[in-house]
This record gives sequence, structure tokens and C-alpha cells, in this order.
Amino acid sequence: MRSDRKALDRADEERLVRLVAKGDRAAFEELYRRTSPWMAVRLYRRCSDEQIVAEVMQETYLAVWRAAGAFAGSAVGGTAVGWLWTIAARRLVDAFRRRAHHAAPPPAAAARAMAPAAEEEALAAGVDGDVGDALRRLAPELREVLQATVLDGLSVRETAALLGLPEGTVKTRARRARIAMRKALA
Repeated sequence: MRSDRKALDRADEERLVRLVAKGDRAAFEELYRRTSPWMAVRLYRRCSDEQIVAEVMQETYLAVWRAAGAFAGSAVGGTAVGWLWTIAARRLVDAFRRRAHHAAPPPAAAARAMAPAAEEEALAAGVDGDVGDALRRLAPELREVLQATVLDGLSVRETAALLGLPEGTVKTRARRARIAMRKALA
């Protein structure tokens, strides 16, 4: 099945996923063209290892091709982009778990100071008033856990694997973040 180029240009991401579910390669190529740049940026913000990011990208889009029919979409309040990111975030956690079983991380993968991620800035800028102020005042390690668990919807275990922290540390930081937010908003 091959869709008309103009129709694909007008289709939103949810429609593209629906067409991919029917085996439409052109729709898949268009979905990849639209979503892979931001997906790669988000993955690189969480992992500086190019090989892992490349693997996760490949696994994500393979999963999209195979499971597009399972996408529930707006019928359950979801979006195609959110669905794609959920797949990618889980694949990234899986990649970290696989790597952790085989070797210690190379020295180059050590945490380094980075500028705030675009989505962090958008979140802080997009939330006005007291909530936005409280978010901006959170310590970076608390904001990072809040982002993974709340924005990305990851479990404590997935967040721990993603951030390279013990699960107890993730729970503690999530609790501290909630307490700080409550105190700031009281």
C-alpha cells in the first residue's frame, strides 16, 4: 500500500500511525521523517552514547512498524508522539539494563554538566506563576527525577535504570521533590 504524497503531508501523526498499521511504507517514512529528529535529541539528552541512541532509535521504529495496530490514540487520550516517546524511553531503559549486565560504563559516559534540556526549559517557561517558580527552584537532581517519573511516565525502576541511580535514591528524590513543591506552593 502506498499513499499519495500530498495526503501524507496533510496527515497528522496519529493518521500516519494508522496508515503504518495497514502496512503503508510511505506513511512510515513520513512518520520517521517528522519524528526522528526530536526523538534523537531527547534520547541524546538522556544518554551521550551514540551507539545506544542509534540502537534505541532502530528498536523504537521497528516496534512502531510492528505494533502500530495496537496504538489506541486519541480514543484513550493519547497522542502518536507520546506513544512513540513511551516506546523510545522504555527501549532506552532496556538498553541501559543490557549494558549494565555486561560491563561497567566507560569513563566517557560519566555524567557531565549540561545545559538544561529544551523540554525542561519549555516546562519551566510554560508553567506560569507559583508552580513555574517552584519548578525552577527545584534542585536539578530532583527536577530530573520529576521529569522522568511525571513527564515521561516512567516507573521508579525504569527511572533508576535511565538515570543510573538506585531505586531507593529515585524514591527519595521523588519524595523530596513533592515535599519541596508542596512547601513552595503552600
